[in-house]
Formats: sequence, structure tokens, C-alpha cells
Amino acid sequence: MAEAPSAHPGTTSTDSTDSTTSPHDSTRSRRRVATAATLASAVEWYDYFVFGIAAALVLGDLYFPSGSPTAGVLAAFATFAVGFLARPIGGTIAGHLGDKRGRKPMLVLALTLMGLSTTGIGLLPTYETVGVAAPILLVLLRIVQGLAVGAQWGGAMLMATEYAPENKRGLYGSLVQLGVPIGVITANTVFLVAGAVTSDEAFAAWGWRVPFLAGLLVLALAFYIHTRVEETPEFKEAERKLADSEKAASAAHSPLRTILREHLGTVFLAGGSFAVNTATFYILITGVLDYTTRELDMEREAVLLVSLCVSLTQLALIPAAAALSDRIGRIRIYAAGALGLAVWAVPMFLLIDTGSLLWLAVGTFVTSCFLSIMYGPQAALFAELFTPEMRYTGASLGYQIAAVLGGGLAPFVMVLLLEASGTSMAVSAYIIGLAVIALASIKVLAGRAGSRS
Repeated sequence: MAEAPSAHPGTTSTDSTDSTTSPHDSTRSRRRVATAATLASAVEWYDYFVFGIAAALVLGDLYFPSGSPTAGVLAAFATFAVGFLARPIGGTIAGHLGDKRGRKPMLVLALTLMGLSTTGIGLLPTYETVGVAAPILLVLLRIVQGLAVGAQWGGAMLMATEYAPENKRGLYGSLVQLGVPIGVITANTVFLVAGAVTSDEAFAAWGWRVPFLAGLLVLALAFYIHTRVEETPEFKEAERKLADSEKAASAAHSPLRTILREHLGTVFLAGGSFAVNTATFYILITGVLDYTTRELDMEREAVLLVSLCVSLTQLALIPAAAALSDRIGRIRIYAAGALGLAVWAVPMFLLIDTGSLLWLAVGTFVTSCFLSIMYGPQAALFAELFTPEMRYTGASLGYQIAAVLGGGLAPFVMVLLLEASGTSMAVSAYIIGLAVIALASIKVLAGRAGSRS
């Protein structure tokens, strides 16, 4: 079982500065890489989230027609979940290659795959036009999206954290985490605009496609990173040392094999600690959107606007929580967020069930605060659980296991629980159960993490 080797594992290989590089150049390189990683994360998550919003609003009717609206939504959310099942595969492949060949090439590949698959969804004919081929192609494109986002997170996160000054790793890692609320805000905004400028009929016919066609911009960003963002001296030095150590150890060295043989327990603990966060997050942005519009008869645009405003608050909360974790420790902040989600799960749905926009905003805002408290330090915490030669693989697997266990199934599970029980308290119980698993996992990880965690 893996134990974090130091307070900041790998600091000597990633924080050192080439003797020919001035402090100004080093700072400028760090800022450029952090900006590129944040933009990559934002556009990648935007593309990923537009599918979730579309699944809650239109995909069930267009690609899975049936006599029951609930069955159509379940089918759309099942397709949404398929992307999560592909994420560990993308994270495993990119992690293995990223640990051996570099972070940037895998990030560029992830962006390219996401741009192509998202644009493809925007151009995809419906069931009425091509029959059963439509849902099959939709599922395949969603799988590619899952592979892409699985590959992206580790590359973007490590580009930021491995360049960070020793005492600011949490803050730098949170810049990549900001890609999530930025993606949600942008996706909600585009859907709000598309709904505002089209009638309900036009939105169902073509308006929903516009947010997907923005995937073309991802390809432009991938090209920019490939051609303009250089690997800094710090990263090149880390790669040189990694290559030397691989040659000294064995030509057949495999980061994936090392993780599976010696550190699998840490990977699963990391995943268990984060599943409640990703599940609650996707319940908020997709499950609640479906629940409030279909069951509570709330206006689509109003609910999207609430989601957008709540996500805006995360832009301040995530880096604040991360910066605090640099001072008082990752585990302490991380556990506080998980405990908050457990305590707030019941009040949140009691407020949502009132059908009031004000109480919906209050309920989801408080939940978003606890999500941010966990999400801020999470990138640095996961990075510090593994040494540099296996960090991309280990951190990516832990994150993507959480995504499968939590996020991918959460909207689907939510609909099933609501149908089976007839009460939203069943969803609250689901969140509380995941929070208990998270707190137990965090307790074990606390004994393995370094002194700064």
C-alpha cells in the first residue's frame, strides 16, 4: 500500500529551476502553463457538461422515444453515465503514457478527442431521421467524450501542480479545478441564450445543437497548446530524471503495473473519498434540473439561471479553500467539506421541494459551498499521494473511479430513487451514504498522507 513519501512528494524534481533560467522567466513560465491548463480544463468540462444539460432537457425525446417521459429521461441519463464508465480507461491510458512520455502530449490528445466528439453530437441526426443508428452513435460519441475527459484531468492538474511553488501547490491545483464551475457557467449560459432566442419548437429542432458546435473551439485550443506552450525547464528536468531512473531500473518499467501491484489500495481510497463530491455535483447540475422542471413544474430558464449563479460563487470558494489547505493541511479542509455534505443532504431537498426559486437557490448554494471546500484542495491532495513517476496514473485512476461510482450514476440513481420511493429523502440518504464512505476513506488516507496533508 502506498504511503506519501514526503510532505510534497516529488518537489525536488518538479520545483527545481534550471540554472540558466531567471526567476522572472520561471514565474512567467508557471503563469503561462497554469493559464493553459486552466483553459484546457474549462473547455473540456464545458463540452462534457453540455451533454448533461441536454440529457435533462431534450435528448430523451429526440434519441430515445417511448411512451413514458421517465423512461426517456432514464435512457438519456444512462447514456450520460456511459461517458463516466469510459473515463477510467482514458485516465489509465493517458496516465501510463503521461508518466512515461510527458503531460502535454496527452493533454493535447484529450482536447482533440473532446472537440471532435462534441461537435459530432451537435451534428448527429435524431431517431426520427435515422432510426436506431441515432442512439447508437450518440452512445459511441459519449464514450469518446468520457475517454477524453478521463485523459484530460490528470494532464491539466499535473501541469499546474508540478510547476507550482512548494507552498502554493494547493492554490495552483485549484486553478485547474476552476475549469469545472467555468464549464458549468458557460454551458448554462449558452443554453439560456439558445432557449431565449428560439421558440420551444425551434429549441427542440436545432437550438440545443448550438452549444455542442462550440466544440470546434476546443480544437483551436489544442492546436495552440501544441504549438505555443513549451515545456518549462522544471518539467524537462523532471522528465530527464524520470528517464534516467527508468533506464537504471528496467527498460520495461510500467507506471500502471506499479500502481496495480503496490498502490491499488490508495487509488480506491482516493476514489472513495471523492465519490460523494462528484455524485452531489452531478445531482445538482443534471438531476435537480430534471426533477425541478419535470416533477415540480419549475421554469427551465429560471432553474438554469439559479445553477449559473450558484456556480459563480465557486470561482471564489474553490481557490480560497485550496489556499487555506496550503496553510493548515489538505485532509482537514477536505474532511470538513465531506461532513458538510452529509449534514446538509436532507435540508437541501426539503428546500428544493418547496418549488420556490429562492429556496432552491439557498439549498443549492450551501451545497455548492461544501463541494468547493472539498474540490479546492483535491488536486494537490491526490498528487501528493503518489510519487512523480506514477503520479499521472495514480491520481487519474483515483479521480475517475470516483467519477464512475459517483457522478456517472448519480442522475440515473436519483430518477430511480424518486420513482421507487416517491420522496426526495431517498436521494438525501444516497448522498449521506456516500459521505460516510468518504469520511471513512479520508480517515485512512490521513494516516498515509504527508505532514502537509
